[in-house]
Amino acid sequence: MKPKGSKNSFTAQALNVMSIKLPSLSVNEGMARAAVAAFCAQLDPRPVEIADIKCAVSEAVTNCIVHGYKNTVGIIYITVKLCEGGIVRIDIRDKGCGIDDVKQARMPLYTTDAENERSGMGFTVMESFCDKVRVYSKCGKGTTVTLFKRLQGK
Repeated sequence: MKPKGSKNSFTAQALNVMSIKLPSLSVNEGMARAAVAAFCAQLDPRPVEIADIKCAVSEAVTNCIVHGYKNTVGIIYITVKLCEGGIVRIDIRDKGCGIDDVKQARMPLYTTDAENERSGMGFTVMESFCDKVRVYSKCGKGTTVTLFKRLQGK
């Protein structure tokens, strides 16, 4: 079965699913990258595709740690779905402070953490390494970033 809709549609049946929860500690960013990459490896992606996924996951997890939970520790929820047609869907969610203006937050160079020399390029990096990025957020409730990547494989 092929994915529904146009080339940019990412609706497809999930073949396998992985979920993990990690404390929002910077030392866990590498674990998140490695776990997602290892799970995606069963689709036999090209090395550049794995590198793209790892970079995008790093940015999303770092946003949870730095912006979502700020100076507190919470839980980062990661769900990875491997779907028909080589589609990978990665949901990275926090229950932190949320984003007041998602459209503004997605603008290159916008940051709420300038004093710590954050570049404000997180969403831009995610968008450059993925085929589609969705961001849902509610102030006081948290943020979910959904990354979509269509793998060509070897």
